[in-house]
Formats: sequence, C-alpha cells, structure tokens
Amino acid sequence: MAAIARWCITHRLVALLIWLLTCAGVAVAAGIAGTSYSNDYEVPGTESGRATALIEEGFPGQSGDSDTIVWHTMEGSVRATPVQERMSDMLDEVARLDSVASVSSPYAAEGAAQISDDGHTAYATVTFDQGADAIPASHVTAVIDTAEAARTDGVQVEMGGTAIALTESSPGHLAEVVGVAVAAAVLFLAFGSLAASLLPIATAVVSVGTAYAGIVLLGHVMTVADFAPMLGMLIGLGVGIDYALFIVTRHRKGLRAGLGVAESARNAVATTGRAVVFAGATVCIALLGMLILRLSFLNGVAIAACLTVVLTVAASVTLLPALLSYIGMRALSGRERRRLAEHGPRPEVPTGFAARWSAFVERRPKLLGTVAVVVMAVLALPALSLHLGTSDQGNNPASSTTRKAYDLLAHGGPDQGEGSGGGFGPGVNGPLTLVARLDGAADRLTMDRLPEALRGAEGIASVGPVTYNDSGDTALLTVVPDSAPQSKDTSALVDRLRDDLLPAATDTAADGTPLKVHVGGVTAGYDDFAEIIVGKLPLFVGVVITFGCLLLLLAFRSIGIPLKAAAMNIAAVASSFGVVVAIFQWGWGSELLGLGRAGPIEPFLPVIMVSVLFGLSMDYQVFLVSRMYEEWLETGDNRRAVRVGLAETGRVINSAAVIMISVFLAFVLSGDRVIAMFGIALAAAVALDAFVLRTLLVPALMHLLGGANWWLPRWLDRRLPRISIENPGRGVDARIPEQQHTSGGTRLVP
Repeated sequence: MAAIARWCITHRLVALLIWLLTCAGVAVAAGIAGTSYSNDYEVPGTESGRATALIEEGFPGQSGDSDTIVWHTMEGSVRATPVQERMSDMLDEVARLDSVASVSSPYAAEGAAQISDDGHTAYATVTFDQGADAIPASHVTAVIDTAEAARTDGVQVEMGGTAIALTESSPGHLAEVVGVAVAAAVLFLAFGSLAASLLPIATAVVSVGTAYAGIVLLGHVMTVADFAPMLGMLIGLGVGIDYALFIVTRHRKGLRAGLGVAESARNAVATTGRAVVFAGATVCIALLGMLILRLSFLNGVAIAACLTVVLTVAASVTLLPALLSYIGMRALSGRERRRLAEHGPRPEVPTGFAARWSAFVERRPKLLGTVAVVVMAVLALPALSLHLGTSDQGNNPASSTTRKAYDLLAHGGPDQGEGSGGGFGPGVNGPLTLVARLDGAADRLTMDRLPEALRGAEGIASVGPVTYNDSGDTALLTVVPDSAPQSKDTSALVDRLRDDLLPAATDTAADGTPLKVHVGGVTAGYDDFAEIIVGKLPLFVGVVITFGCLLLLLAFRSIGIPLKAAAMNIAAVASSFGVVVAIFQWGWGSELLGLGRAGPIEPFLPVIMVSVLFGLSMDYQVFLVSRMYEEWLETGDNRRAVRVGLAETGRVINSAAVIMISVFLAFVLSGDRVIAMFGIALAAAVALDAFVLRTLLVPALMHLLGGANWWLPRWLDRRLPRISIENPGRGVDARIPEQQHTSGGTRLVP
C-alpha cells in the first residue's frame, strides 16, 4: 500500500488524469450504448416461469408491454355521446403514435367488459410493440400528452402501467445532490477545512460516476435491474465518502504530529488505507454472496454494486493521496496550522464527548449492554410479520397518475371506497393468466369447459373466455381475483388454483392424464420468486456470515471478535428490517413521507439488504476493533484497549455514520419505492450500528469478556495465515510486542 501511495503522490497529475479520463471515457461509451435494463423476476423452472415461456412461444405478438388509459366521469356515463366521441378520438390518435402496436377500446364491440357496471369508469389497453425498458421515453411521453389532452372538468383521465411508471421517476439527481450537500456540511464541521472536506466528496463522485456509467454498459452483457445504478450510487456515495473520511482523518493526524505532507499521506494509505481495502473486501464478499442463489436478476445487482465498491476503494487509495498532496497543509484548518507553527507537534490525547462516553461505558457495561439489547429487540419485532409480495402501482404516492389509475380501476372515483361497487374490483390490476399446451381435441374440449368450472369459486371475481393461438396448440385464459394483487388472499388463490381447482377441473382426459394448466401473472410470478429466495436464504446468510467471520478471524486472530461481529450484524439486519416493515408494510407514516400506500415488501429486497447491511456493518467493526487490537498488541490490557479504541475512533465513526445516514435518507427523494426502501433500511441499519452497537453494545461486551476477546487456540494460531489490517509490519505506526504461547492459547507480552 505504501508503494501505491508513494507512486500516486509522486505522479499526482498522472493519477488524477487517469481517473478523469477513465470516468469521461466510460461515461461517453455508456451514452453511446444507451441503457438496457431488465426487471425480469421470472425464474425458469417455476410454475409462473413455464407459463411465461408458453405465452412467449404460443403468442409471440403479446410480447410487448401493455399499459392502460383510464377515464372516469363524476356525473353521467362514459357512454354519453360527448364523452365517447372525445375519448374515441383520443384513442385513435394514440393508436397512430410511434411504438404503439394496438389500442383496445371499451367502445368497440368486444370491449363491453372495459366499462364498469355503474357506467362511470372505462379503460383502454395500449399495447406497445416492445418491452417498457426498450420504448423510447419520448414515445411514452407522447402517449401521456395525448391522453391528458382529453381531460375536461367532468372527465378525469389517468394512466397506469410499466411504461408510464418509468416517466414518474424523480427528475434529475435531486437525491444525490442533497446527500452530497449534507455530507459536505458534516465534513466541514468535522475538519474545519474546506479543502479537506471537499476531497472525500470529489473522490466519491469520480469513482461513483465511473461505476454508474459502467453499470449502464454492464446491462448490455447480463441481466441488470433498472434500480441497480441507483442502488450502486447509494452504496458508493455512502462508503466512498466514509472511506475517504477515514484516510483524510489519519492524514490530518499525521500532519498535526509533525509529519510532512507526502509522508503523512503515504502513512495514512499504508495504515488506514489497508483497513479501507479490508472493509471494501468484506462488502464485496457479502454482495457476491448473492451469486450462490443462481438468480440472474440478482446476479446483475450483485456485480453492479460490487463494481461500485471496488472503484470507491480504488479511488480512496490512489486518487485521494494524489489530491492530498495537491492541497498540502490546507488539509488542516487555519487555526490548526497556526497552532502547529507556534507550538509545534504535541501528543494527541482523546478528549471531549468520545473520551467521556468511553469511560462511561467502561464503568457501566452491564447496564448499557442491557439497554442496547432491549432497543435492538424492540425495533426488530415488526420483522416477525414480514410479508413478501407484489408491491404495485397501488402503493405509489397518492398524487401520481399511476396510483390514481390503479384506484379508478379498483374502486371507481375518488369518492368511492374499497368495496363500494365502483370500478372493476381490486383484482383487475393483477389478473392471473392460465396457460396450457394442448395435444388433441380432448385437451381443447377440457379447456373449453374450464371457464365454467372456475366461475363462482372462492376468491375469483370473473373468468374470461379461452383464447387459442393460430396453430391451436396453446390456450390462454384470464382469471380476475376478487382481491388486490398484493393481498395474501390472491396468493392463497394462486395456491388453491394449482393444488385443487385446476387438477379437479382438468382431470377429464380420455387417457386419464389431466391437462396441465400453468398459473402465471404478476402475483404468481412474485410468489414463486419469493419462495425460491426464502428457500435459499438460510444458505445465503450462512455463507455470508462464514466468510465474514473467516476474514475477521484472520485479521484479529481471535474467536470472540468474529462471533460478536456476526451477532451484531444479524441484530442490525433484523432491526432495520423491523423499521422497513413498520414504514412500508404497516404504513406508519409512509403517506406522510411521500412513499405511498402500505404494502408488502419486495421479494428480492431481503437478499440485497442482507448483502449490503452485512458488508456495511463490517466496516465499523473493522475500524473500531482494529484500533482496539492495535492497543491490545501494544499493552496487553483489554480494558485500556477497549477504552482507547472507542475514545479515538468514536468521533470519526459517528461522523461517518451521520454522512452515510444523510446520503441514504436523501435517496428517499428519488421517487422510487424500492430505492426508498433501501435508503431507509440502510440509514436505519447504519444509525443503529454506529450509535447502539459499535459505540455501546460491542464495547460493553468486550469489557465484560476481558482477555477472552482475544483468545485463539494455539493449534489454530499456528495454522492460520497472518494478515494485517492497519500495521503492515513492526515499527510502522505501532510497537507490536512479541507473542508467547500458553496452554490455553495466545498471550501477549507488553
């Protein structure tokens, strides 16, 4: 690390140009290539996956996405001549727009079912010629503008669907700007130097910008979700600013100790930079743990987020030292430079709140540890009711056109409530699709009888007619539930159809072999996806914990440190999940925060959150315990090691936590429900990790355990390879004592 830092400082202009040219080059390439994201949650081999495959094979013309235009009359009927003429003209104009394959009008002979029973609500289906992600934004905007032009004082017009929703994202990069601005303010308060406070921002922006463009290119070679760039940016800004903060803090300490600029920057990278690399590696290992799930949708997210972390770490140990050499002594505030010039370097003794808090924890470890456990347990309680399912446009903010269209279809006008009889019922927003491959006249006869067999069954609102493809070997049937797509009742209907209703209705074949009918649709797809994830979650969590513990075991040569870290990480994850469930699933303040209506948690969210949270939790564990470990190696006094380690790192960890929390919460402004979930979950986890676990529960437990914190069996100590986090060797920034072995394990001789 020292050699890397020395080269970057000596060739600072070259290092700076390499980063700037790389960022610009990748950005230009991404701009030329364009985006190619995919939100395909289907898992091959599942029931819904087979249904989708049959539809794509038998009905290739239905491969494009379909959106809806909904209109509602406050007075009179949608069949009234003025309303019908105005809306028909609008639909004809929409049908002529680019990327529109067809428009299904409620005023056509076959469209009677698209007008509600009370006559106040109607909808048209707009089918595009390709998937929503591939439709040019200008084409979707043209559809929206044309539909909105048909609004009058007496006719409300709203639009819903995937393509329409893509236009509702928050414009620009407000979330990123707010997060960076708050981070800059915190850094300035911590450093008192404008130059020093801007360096972590500059390092993070360059590395995250490069990663963002790289993720765009990554979408052309593998499946990458459309939220992956925002997720990568959220993680990258948080960890990137924090990693740079730790290195700049160490550099400033070296300057106050009388080191030259180049020597101090080199020493900061050679010591704290090693901890940054180690922390980044733990984050990447946690993220790459998603690969063991073998889900292409999550593979892209894992690689994208990991790419961002790798680039932020690389910028912290290469670009940052070059920038530090540019600003020289301005890394210190004016007052610090004057004090250094007048009085010279003086020993730094931990003072202030961090030192007082460290001493307080040392005096009351049992009481404070108990308080911390109670706080974490209470916050984790809501996680016990976690419900994975379809969060749809009914969960969007009430002001969005997609939410209004959803409500109009489900319940009618704004004066109508759930169960009022207006609209088409909640199930129309997420119909189930039944698909079968036919082999002969007997199968076709069975399929013809199926609608009648299903009508009136519990949980089914209506059943459409059977549709056959041109060759007659594939049949499709639409079933509308009487409950919303995200309802547990709809999930129960999917199971009932698969296990009971369909086998009973199709067990009529002449040869005794029932016709296999596959159940697909949004709810079925999400349920299958959630089932796969839940089934593999224990393996995934076990792998992530095991690798994280092995890294800490190698770094700190202790059994207790990795086990405590695993327990703390699980506590942070559980409590942050509790916060997410309370806000998004229970709806505590979700509408007030502009996050929309309460609903289930996305099936993929737990896996991604566990990966990210385990990685981020390891960061503070590494930075806190590495300083304690350094003091333990020097003195062999556990109480002193814990007290000094907490006192010296507490302020920096708290500053880093405030920055991360600010960045994560700013992403709530993105307007995207999934990103808002990530932002709140990560902010809650970091807040609890920094202010409850690492500065309260961890030191309390370490005081109670005493020297057992650092115990390692002698046989294991001989077999483990030796790695160093902060101290690259004896005589560099710390005095490392000799070790003696006892029958019980390893003992240090101060």
